[in-house]
Amino acid sequence: MCRFLIYSGQSPILLSHLITSPTHSILTQSYDSRLRLDQTRPHNGDGFGVGYYTTAPTTSTRRRGVSDPVPKEEVIDLGPEPCIFTSTIPAWNCRNLERLATKTVSALIFAHVRASTEGTLSDSNCHPFSRGALMWMHNGGIGGWKLGVKRKLVTDIGDKWFESVGGSTDSEWAFALFMDSLEKMGNDPDDEKKQRDGFGHTVLRKAMLKTIERINGFIKALSEDTRTNGDTRSLLNFAVTDGKSVVCTRYVSSRNDDAASLFFSSGTNWREQNTGRSGTSTPSKPGKGEYKMERRDKGADIVLVASEPLTFERDNWVTVPTNSVLTIHNQTVLIHPILDEFYNHAPSMPRSSRFAATKGQTTGDGMAEKKSVKAAIVRDSSADDLAAKGAELGMAAA
Repeated sequence: MCRFLIYSGQSPILLSHLITSPTHSILTQSYDSRLRLDQTRPHNGDGFGVGYYTTAPTTSTRRRGVSDPVPKEEVIDLGPEPCIFTSTIPAWNCRNLERLATKTVSALIFAHVRASTEGTLSDSNCHPFSRGALMWMHNGGIGGWKLGVKRKLVTDIGDKWFESVGGSTDSEWAFALFMDSLEKMGNDPDDEKKQRDGFGHTVLRKAMLKTIERINGFIKALSEDTRTNGDTRSLLNFAVTDGKSVVCTRYVSSRNDDAASLFFSSGTNWREQNTGRSGTSTPSKPGKGEYKMERRDKGADIVLVASEPLTFERDNWVTVPTNSVLTIHNQTVLIHPILDEFYNHAPSMPRSSRFAATKGQTTGDGMAEKKSVKAAIVRDSSADDLAAKGAELGMAAA
């Protein structure tokens, strides 16, 4: 299965400090995924993608011509859309990725390495997907996709979103369903003002929850015989951003199984260690940098979200709870449980990792289970109290 990575920071960072330089960067994970359990397909080598947002509009000075030799300043506006680079070349074998990563900076980055389960090997099937300012990634799979769910999804979305799909993955169809849900909630994904100003993290989160609800509805609508004889469980680790806020899910449509792994780390500096070059823009050789998330105070200037941690420091990473949605807004992390039929109201009740393992996934490695003050998590209220009230649990990263 796939691996993805998200960076959201107050300041831009070189892509190489995330994608190529760390010893366990997402490029390394494309051929050496420590949490990957599928030994029949041990590599995430079916292409990759990197999406990032450019800086604010800048000015350029240029001469108008012979008749008007006085230099004029012109605003260069690259628009709200992210720049996306995809390739079917395995990430570890793409020199262009290394070259671009050492010369490109951004404050919001999506990266994805693919191990295909649905769809052919093609650029159109590489994540992240985008429309306007919206960008989307997925790790997992929609249950019952070939048992009738795909047909139900395709016929349930508007023509505009049906026509927007250029590939053949369940992930891109899920993105179309998300945009359809956003529109049905009264927010046009193509609205030019919202493209530039953002849709708001609450709107994105509600649309994400609606997307999952609709997927579960398609599965329930299958015949009882189909659901009995076929596996209709979903692994839905989704990620979406509008360039301002980020919403991710760690979700499995089962009360007894655990979801695929997802972690986050927050702090004030994502810094290379013991190089004598800290703070410089010169990156290490690919795969040779030892990085650490530093916390100088209670604030968070940087948030990383990853299917698999980029470091092996226990205190650097926090496990996102199964069946929850993580929101990043202004580098503040909020975690809410997804309170549907698959939510487990007894946190002490164990979930099985077997289903994820059959899909080449894992639910964790025992490294990032620490949820202490050092993990920068503050629980607003207990899960049991909020579950009893039918409310949502909020956890904010300090």
